[in-house]
Amino acid sequence: MSRFEDLRFFATAPHPCSYLEGQEATTLFVDPEVRLSPEDIARLTDSGFRRSGRYTYRPHCQDCQACISVRVHCLEFQPKRRQRRTQQANADLQFHIRRPIMTERHYGLYADYINARHRDGDMFPPSVDQYHSFLVAGGDAAYFLEAYLGEQLIAVTHFERIAGRGLSAIYTFFDPRPEFATRSLGRMMILRLIQEVLSEQLEFLYLGYWIRDAQKMAYKTEYRPLELLVNGRWIRAT
Repeated sequence: MSRFEDLRFFATAPHPCSYLEGQEATTLFVDPEVRLSPEDIARLTDSGFRRSGRYTYRPHCQDCQACISVRVHCLEFQPKRRQRRTQQANADLQFHIRRPIMTERHYGLYADYINARHRDGDMFPPSVDQYHSFLVAGGDAAYFLEAYLGEQLIAVTHFERIAGRGLSAIYTFFDPRPEFATRSLGRMMILRLIQEVLSEQLEFLYLGYWIRDAQKMAYKTEYRPLELLVNGRWIRAT
């Protein structure tokens, strides 16, 4: 058997679901001590797994199948009017791709974002250790997409390259101050990643999990054509 078929998996005990109130969740993890190859990561991603730092996981709930992996078919993507307006509003930004790093500027932006936008989530309060384990301690496929307004860093998306497939958007944080609200920086970073997929002559941008009844995830259906992983098969959303 190949090493992929020998991978070990571990399930957590049931814990409160982060997205659906009153629900319990179970998460399946790949053994974090195993160094995954690019091919391993691609196969796991196409099977609905996500990555966070050293951890590769997917939902493994007995009585709930609400979490659905989704990806944008970038070769057929055509920006809508609202998306084109977002691109125009951010035409003055410069974008750079680099390896994930820990600096005072990057962590400060992350902490401001968590404090302003996610005080009710399990990532609050932010900490240096949390930032490092979540965003910096990833593997060789991990990168930062940075957005600058002049010399000012205003948005960062942590993403991974999925060999032969595309990119996987892991997490975005941006300047939460009101003067940047009209820029729709979260949307802009996804649009920029779609451009990057196309520039690398790949196909897909993986957006993680979508839950029909979770309002925080509704934005993912904005990007079409969207494919959903259902019963082990990727199908086109209608």
